[in-house]
Amino acid sequence: MTKIAFIGLGKMGQPMAANLLKAGHDVIGYDIISEAMAKHRAAGGRTAETAATAAKEAEVIISMLPAGDDVRALYLGPQGLIAALGEHRALFIDSSTIDVETARTVAAAAEKAGHEMLDAPVSGGVGGATAGTLTFMVGGSEAAFERAKPVLAAMGSTIVHTGGAGTGQAAKICNNMILGVSMLAVCEAFVLADKLGLAREKLFAVASKSSGQCWSLTSYCPVPGPVPSAPSNRDYEAGFTAALMLKDLRLSQLAAAQSDAPTPLGAHAAMLYQRLAESGLAEKDFSVAFRWLSGQSRSGLVPEQA
Repeated sequence: MTKIAFIGLGKMGQPMAANLLKAGHDVIGYDIISEAMAKHRAAGGRTAETAATAAKEAEVIISMLPAGDDVRALYLGPQGLIAALGEHRALFIDSSTIDVETARTVAAAAEKAGHEMLDAPVSGGVGGATAGTLTFMVGGSEAAFERAKPVLAAMGSTIVHTGGAGTGQAAKICNNMILGVSMLAVCEAFVLADKLGLAREKLFAVASKSSGQCWSLTSYCPVPGPVPSAPSNRDYEAGFTAALMLKDLRLSQLAAAQSDAPTPLGAHAAMLYQRLAESGLAEKDFSVAFRWLSGQSRSGLVPEQA
């Protein structure tokens, strides 16, 4: 049994913490929302009045927060966990999806203070968090990774050491840029098929067995019917919201700008998801791009052809 502080008991954090409890760990939770802490207690966990109070009892501290600014606020500065822990040494695991620069800055501060830290964002959404089948992309030292593996194994089925500090975040944003672009491509193909009079199930039958095959098509098809488990069959009830896809695409473009990497498709995908979110669909599943595109005209979305 490991004493674990879990900071951030939201849609992802709560089921992740619940799986740690099921694995026999002592999990002390903290969230700024009282209802989230009540859910953690109902699952058998303990709660603390502050993040620092939770952390001071723990050998491992896991955070799952919305943005880089939240992660900086939690760990850095005179009120942050690094200062609050003093001589108490812990392993920090940040599973938030944030920018690479913040991940590396916080990791450097933790190391300077004598702590080990990993950036360990996840893939798999709420379903994967609940089932304990998340994929962890883990950046940090080999020693810290080996120390963290038994804890991460209680929450995920695939755990990949991606390299040094920040590479977990790099893997996450690169992967989700692929996902965002590929989902839009699949949605566009079905919109075009509709316009051309090609039945959706026929396109699926062909593309799912041909060179157009991809996860966005065969596991998460954005049109109702072909993949019964896909959100498209539940009015696009979110597994992974369009707002979160937009966040990750923005992170990819921030990283691309900072590293001078040409990512024109990623940039265009970010623009399209921005417009989709502005249309009122931000909290729907990101595959709702099919519904949104179906209601658009070609003008304004596609560059004029010569």
